[in-house]
Amino acid sequence: MRRDDFPLLQQQMNDHPLAYLDNAATTQKPQQVLDALHTYYTRYNANVHRGVYALAAEATDRYEASRAKVAKFLNAPSAQQILFTKGTTEAINLVAMGMILPFLRVGDEIVVTGAEHHSNLIPWQRIAKLGGATLKFIPLKADGTLDLDAARKLIHHRTRAIAVAQISNVLGTEHPIQELAAIAKEKNAVLVVDAAQSVPHGPVDVQQLGCDFLAFSGHKAYGPTGIGVLYGKPELLEKMEPLQYGGEMIDKVELHTATYKEAPWKFEAGTPPIAEAIALGEAVDYLQDIGMEAIHAHTKALTEYAYEQLQAVDGLTIYGPPPAQRGGLIAFNLGNVHAHDIATVLDSRGIAVRAGHHCCQPLMRWLGVSSTVRASFGLYNTRAEIDRLAAALREAKEVFGV
Repeated sequence: MRRDDFPLLQQQMNDHPLAYLDNAATTQKPQQVLDALHTYYTRYNANVHRGVYALAAEATDRYEASRAKVAKFLNAPSAQQILFTKGTTEAINLVAMGMILPFLRVGDEIVVTGAEHHSNLIPWQRIAKLGGATLKFIPLKADGTLDLDAARKLIHHRTRAIAVAQISNVLGTEHPIQELAAIAKEKNAVLVVDAAQSVPHGPVDVQQLGCDFLAFSGHKAYGPTGIGVLYGKPELLEKMEPLQYGGEMIDKVELHTATYKEAPWKFEAGTPPIAEAIALGEAVDYLQDIGMEAIHAHTKALTEYAYEQLQAVDGLTIYGPPPAQRGGLIAFNLGNVHAHDIATVLDSRGIAVRAGHHCCQPLMRWLGVSSTVRASFGLYNTRAEIDRLAAALREAKEVFGV
């Protein structure tokens, strides 16, 4: 699917055609995103929201146009509900520290899952400690799906926030966000969705999901690094406190006091990642030109095929649910061989995968392993690359005598 649009994919790795299967960590960038970065710096490099000269006006217009593109992409009612951040991690920290912590009381509770990426766990650990709250966990079923019955019992009137990934970055589990949103609304809790693994692979509609906040990273969605998005409901953004203070986020400043702009600008102090935000808008254009439904169908079909091919490798253990309940990634181990050793063998065959704990150490302990190999798929991956992966794993079996 439009593989020729990605310059990096045209190279070889270790004398083999590159099979890039680490898209859950970061995606490659199409030429139009790379062009957008270059054009900003060579044609209209200026700060936004400040100058009245032509370069500054163009930079501001394009920066705010990208915000509007992202709002449309997520079906947010207003562009003012879209905050630009450095990435998912900063976005979640902003909600935790600026929205939840100021209103926490001793005895309140925060609910997450044991499958969360550290960026959707550690911020909640921190504010629970600062605010005297208790951190609770929705249990996982044996197949890695959430136990919704347990969640309904766990979430009650003292629950202040529920934080969950839409798709697990290890198990690939697609979590029931709409059901959790209904539970959160009933208990007057705030639902925060980590959509880093879902936004690049299929339609994400914040109104349909019913979440209060949703975060994703540009670099996982075919955009540049250093840019992310936080969507929030307007009444919550109005209450939320900024984490950074200084230029650009202010309305009026006296020697001892200051008032702030309205959202989203009160959360974007200083010079924002202008080029990155504009290039993210180009990534959104690129994805919508292909069609998110088409991307979702491609990723689903590829994941199903990979699941079948990897299941056929003797001695290989796949973690997480079957393809019907899974996003575009598969984590596995081969016998008792360390994940890093498997990844090294695959690298020698030109296949790039991720190996380690994937910033999910509690989940690794739940699985009873120290690490896994993870193959994750993007819109440019092919069945031929999956065939190469399966063949290389069979070769690894011979290398390690598994």
